[in-house]
Amino acid sequence: MSTAGPAVRTPSPRTPSPRTQTVSIVTAAAGQNVIYTVVTTFMLLYLLEYAGFGPGQIAIATTVIAVVRIVDAIGDPLVGSLIDMTRTRWGKLRPFILFSAVPVAVLTTLLFAIPDIGRDGEVVYFAAAYVVWGFAYTFCDVPLWGLIGSAFTDPVRRNRTVGFVRAFGAISLGLATLGLPQLAHVLSFADQATGEGWSRSVAIVATLGMGVYLLAFFNVRERDSAAAQKRLGFRQLFRALFHNAPLLLVLLGSVLGFGRFVVQAGGAVFAVIAYDDQGLFTLLGAGIILGLVGSSFFTPLLLRHWSARTLAIACGVGGALVSVLMYLFGFQNIVSVVIFLALSGVVIGVFNVLQPSMIADSVDAAEERTGVRNDGISFATLTFTAKVMSALATAVFGVVVVIAGYQAGIAVTPGMQNTVWIGMTLIPAVSSLLSAIPFWFYRIDARKPAKE
Repeated sequence: MSTAGPAVRTPSPRTPSPRTQTVSIVTAAAGQNVIYTVVTTFMLLYLLEYAGFGPGQIAIATTVIAVVRIVDAIGDPLVGSLIDMTRTRWGKLRPFILFSAVPVAVLTTLLFAIPDIGRDGEVVYFAAAYVVWGFAYTFCDVPLWGLIGSAFTDPVRRNRTVGFVRAFGAISLGLATLGLPQLAHVLSFADQATGEGWSRSVAIVATLGMGVYLLAFFNVRERDSAAAQKRLGFRQLFRALFHNAPLLLVLLGSVLGFGRFVVQAGGAVFAVIAYDDQGLFTLLGAGIILGLVGSSFFTPLLLRHWSARTLAIACGVGGALVSVLMYLFGFQNIVSVVIFLALSGVVIGVFNVLQPSMIADSVDAAEERTGVRNDGISFATLTFTAKVMSALATAVFGVVVVIAGYQAGIAVTPGMQNTVWIGMTLIPAVSSLLSAIPFWFYRIDARKPAKE
C-alpha cells in the first residue's frame, strides 16, 4: 500500500500569476478610462468648435446625452444579469470584454468623425452613434469591474488592485485631458486644430485604449468556485441582489454622496463666474487629480488597519468638513481653493477605492451565506450609482446656476458668485455628511486575507 499523501494540484502553467493579473487589469482599466474621458470631456467641444453645431443642434445633442445616461443607468443591472446568466469556456465575464473592445473603439472614433451631411443629418448621425456607443460601453464597463471582484479571492490583493485601478485611472484622465488637444493639433497638420485632426487623434487613442483593455481578457482568470459556475435565472439574480443588505447600504451611501461629483459637473462654469477664466478649471482640476492619485495608492494600506466601514464614515464626515472649511475660506484666494480641492480629491479617492472593495466583500459574504455568486449584476450597481450620482450632481448644479441668474454675456455680480460658491461647497458638504449614515449599519470586515 502506498504511504504517499494526496496529490497536490499545481496551478496550470496557462494560469497567469496574481501579479500578472493585477498589472493586466490595471492597464486595461486605464485604457478604458481614456475612452470614457475622451467622450465625456471633449464631445461637446468637438460638436461646437469642429462639427459646427448651432444652439438648436447642441440642445438636441445634450438632451440625447442626458437621456442615454439615464437609460444606461437603468440598463446596467440588466446587462449585469445577462452576464451572470452567461456560461462559456472563457467564463461569464471575459467574453464580454473580448467582444466589446472593437465596437467601442470604432464607435468612439465615429463620434468624432461627423460627416458633412446637412444639419438635420448630422444631428441624426450623432444621436444614433451616441446611443449605440453608450450601449456598447456598458458591455465593456460592467464586466471589467465584475472581473476584479471575481479574479482575486484575497481582499488585501483585491483592495490593492482597486487602488491601482483608481490611481492610474486618474492619471489617464489627466493625460487624456491635457494631451488629446495637443495630439489633435499635431495630427491636423495645420496652424490650428481641425475636425480631421480630432478624428485622427481619437481614432489612435481609441484603438490603443481598447487594445490594452483586451489584456483583461488574455491575462486574467475568473473565479471557478461552485457558486461562480452555477447557472442563475433572472428572478434568482434580482432576488439575491435585493436581499444583499450590505450591498444595498453601499449603494444608498454612494447615491447620497452625489455631491462629490459637483466640482466635476460645474467646475468649468464656476471658473468663468468666479474668475472670468475657464482655463483656470485646468488648475482646479489638477488639484483634485493630485489628491485622487495619492489617496488611491495609499487607501489599500489604510484598509489593513481600519475597516472599510470606518473609512467610509470618515470619508463622509471628513468630506463635509473640508467643504465647509473651503466655503469659509472663500474663493478669492485661488491657492487656498486648489489646496482644499486637493483635500477633497483625497477624500474622493479613498471612497473610490472603498466602494468597489465593499461591493466585492458583500458579494463574497452573500456567496458564503446563500451559495449564489452574482458578480455581474452586483458590479453593475457600481456603474449604475456612478451615472446616477453624475446626473444628480449635474441637475443640482444646474438649479444653482438658475437660482444665481447667470447666463452667458451678462455682467457677473457678487451675489451670483456667492450663490455658485455655495453650490460648490455647502451642497457637497450636506451630501457628504448624509452619505456616512448608511455605512454606519454596514457590518462586513474583510481585513483577514484569504489564500490566493
